[in-house]
Amino acid sequence: MIEILSFIGFTLLVAVISYFATRKTDESTSDGYFLGGRSLTAGVIAGSLLLTNLSTEQIVGLNGQAYTEGILVMAWETLAAIAMVVTAIFLLPRYLKEGLTTVPQFLATRFDVSTKTITSALFLTGYVVVLLPIILYSGSVAVSGMFNIPELLNVSDTTALWICVWFIGVVGSIYAVFGGLKAVAVSDTINAIGLLIGGLMIPVFGLMIIGDGNFFDGISTLVKDNPEKFDSIGTVTNSVPFSTIFTGMMLVQLFYWGTNQQIIQRALAAKNLKEGQKGLLLASFIKILGPLIVVLPGIIAWHIFEGNLDVADQAYPRLVNRVLPASLLGFFAAVLFGAILSSFNSVLNSSVTLFGIDIYKQHINKSADERTVVKYGKMFGVFLALAAMFIAPFIANAGSLFAYLQEVNGIYSIPILTIIVVGYLTKRVPAIAAKIGLISGSLLYIISQFFMKPYFVDKALAEAEASGVSDAATLALVEAEAYPHFLHVMAILFITNILIMLAIGKMKPRETPYIQEYTRKVDITPWRLVKPVGLGICIVVIIIYIYFS
Repeated sequence: MIEILSFIGFTLLVAVISYFATRKTDESTSDGYFLGGRSLTAGVIAGSLLLTNLSTEQIVGLNGQAYTEGILVMAWETLAAIAMVVTAIFLLPRYLKEGLTTVPQFLATRFDVSTKTITSALFLTGYVVVLLPIILYSGSVAVSGMFNIPELLNVSDTTALWICVWFIGVVGSIYAVFGGLKAVAVSDTINAIGLLIGGLMIPVFGLMIIGDGNFFDGISTLVKDNPEKFDSIGTVTNSVPFSTIFTGMMLVQLFYWGTNQQIIQRALAAKNLKEGQKGLLLASFIKILGPLIVVLPGIIAWHIFEGNLDVADQAYPRLVNRVLPASLLGFFAAVLFGAILSSFNSVLNSSVTLFGIDIYKQHINKSADERTVVKYGKMFGVFLALAAMFIAPFIANAGSLFAYLQEVNGIYSIPILTIIVVGYLTKRVPAIAAKIGLISGSLLYIISQFFMKPYFVDKALAEAEASGVSDAATLALVEAEAYPHFLHVMAILFITNILIMLAIGKMKPRETPYIQEYTRKVDITPWRLVKPVGLGICIVVIIIYIYFS
């Protein structure tokens, strides 16, 4: 009962603080609703960025991968810091100069409206079909498991799942649809503080158990007994081979932190460029510490449970139950619930923004005033939330979806990143090149990963088995070498699409060169320390890899 009361108390505290922090924001305007009145400061931006990124499939999924593969999966965390530095120095000044509300808005001025619409549709499709239902499902499984909802309410597992899905969906919708971005960002910031505190408790208590009460003895024992878990290089059979760091991994990170509307919308809402850059760099520095929350607990679980868990994704929840004192379970559950909620309402708010600005205002009602745009954006948000809540309970095996989602997201992430990079770095590549880049990038990736890869992998495995190979390790190596890793494929297609667009630009250039307009919506004076601080963060990441190599 104490756990439930502390959970409810912390959750209500976040809601009350968010209400009082946002009650004076004019949310009848596009800037007020979609960008929090362009008033976000560095701390709020950093907190919202971090908690939007953290979700149950990441906390549970990455720790599950660390349980089996060790520290090498930290690439998903540490390399994000470099991507955020690039965003702060290169992309954000250009976004704020134009006063963008959505990233696709840039594509309308650089290329044409149809390019913007196609991109917005790709974003929405990825959010609605994949992200929202999976966030709801994985979050609901976590909440149901933490509080043992089936036993508490005397219902079946399926009924408990439906209850949790709708609970998270309704609460998240209230923040995202009716509160606007500022309510989302403020609640994210509070929960981010709680998540950092609660998330760090898990490895601390875990290491103390390993060290018989001594934290430092725990570290020494963990490293000494499991040296293979602290190798950042790995092999070709690992989920993140070291070579992918120099190819598709950085592209995925640049797309996610620099162009993904769900994430970058927080920086677009900065009160000025200085605050936006400081927020991004603060988040990037904290992100370097991310493996302490989403990687180290998995390795600790490997040691404590002696590698005997049937399912790797059980590592984190089992560790939490093993090391956390009962008096702190309610607080930690509330923090984890905040992470679930943050991911859901952030995706939902970004979807509302994309629909209201890029589709409703552009194609359905061009004469609509800002209040009307916000109104119909909210209606669309309610529809999306309901659709996701109905779909989510039918998703199975959510715990194994983390790596799969990274692969599937390549269908739209790399093409969108390609046209944004070419759009900013060239002045005469025409709109037709962007459309061809979007379509060819998506189609080539689908053909590669869902037709060619299964063919070559199945053929290689069949030949190996026919020659008498039967052990799992050798077959895994055969599978890994049969076809390039999907991150390598992303890099190959990224370069291919750029060459295609440049060739089109050479043959049929724009009549007039593109010149970006300064809308003066916010001050774009850069932070004077952005480059030295950014360089320092990149050096720290490199040192970490050298140390663990």
